[in-house]
Amino acid sequence: MTVTMLNEAFAAAGAAAWGGLPFSELAEDMTAEDMAKAEQLCPNPCTVLVAAFPYYAGDRPGNLSLYARGRDYHQVVTGRLNTICYILKEKYPNGIYLPAADNSPLPERQAAWRCGIGLRGKNGLVILPPYGSYVFLGTILTDVELDLPPRTTSPDCVGCGKCLAACPGGALEEGGVDLSRCLSELTQKKGELTGEETALVKTHPLIWGCDICQQVCPYNAHPALSPLPEFREGLVDALEGADLEGLTNRTFRDKYGDRAFAWRGPAPLRRNLELKMPSAPVEGLP
Repeated sequence: MTVTMLNEAFAAAGAAAWGGLPFSELAEDMTAEDMAKAEQLCPNPCTVLVAAFPYYAGDRPGNLSLYARGRDYHQVVTGRLNTICYILKEKYPNGIYLPAADNSPLPERQAAWRCGIGLRGKNGLVILPPYGSYVFLGTILTDVELDLPPRTTSPDCVGCGKCLAACPGGALEEGGVDLSRCLSELTQKKGELTGEETALVKTHPLIWGCDICQQVCPYNAHPALSPLPEFREGLVDALEGADLEGLTNRTFRDKYGDRAFAWRGPAPLRRNLELKMPSAPVEGLP
C-alpha cells in the first residue's frame, strides 16, 4: 500500500494528521513490560501507525473537561482507525492489525513526535495547529511492513512557560509531569483523597479532568473546531448531583457508558461534586 493510499484512508477516517514508524524505533521509548505486552498482542510487530483526531467543540461552560464532553474517544478513535484496518486487511489479508486509543502499551505521544506530528508541548501534549492540543491520538500496531512517509522528529513548542506557571498543583516541571499533583489525575482517583489533594480538587472548577494548561497555551488561543460529529454533537457539558442520584455502577454506565468520564463509575464524580459544596471539609487548604 502506497503512502498516497494511506493519506486518503486516514483523511477519510477523519484524521487531521498521521504518520508511521518501525516498531523497533518506537521500542526505544518503551519499558520491557510494555514491549512484552505489545509482542504478546502482535507477535513480530513491525509497524506502528499513529493519527491525531481533533475534538475541540468550542469554549462552553461546564464542569467536565472538554475532552470528556463528547462521545468516548476510546470508542470513537478506535472505530475510525478500524476503517484503516479494514483497508489494510483487504490489501494484506494475513496481517494483524490492532487499533487502540489510550489503551495499549504503545506510547502514543512519543510515536506522534517521532513521526513529526505537531509540536512537543511542555505540558507533555501534542500540539497540532490549527487544532492546538485539543487532539486525541490513536495507533495501529501491525506485523506488516508498510511504505511510510518521511519522518522528522517534532520540534518543541515556543517554551513560553505559561502552562508550567498556571498548573494549580504544580505538576508541570521542565523534566515532565508529576501525575501525583496533576488535577486531571486527582479528579479521576478512586477512594479517599489526602488533605492536600482534597484542597486542590475542592478549589478546582471541574469535577473531571483539567483544562488549565491547555487554556493558557498560546497555540490554543483560537483553535479550529473539530469536524468530527462525535465530538461536536450531543455534548454533556456538566453533571450535577441530581444527574447521579440513585445510580448504581451498572445504571450509571447504562446512562453514560458512551462517555470518557464513565470508566471510573459514579463514585469519584459524586465525591468531587460534594467537595464543591459549602459544607465540604477544607483540610489541607493553604
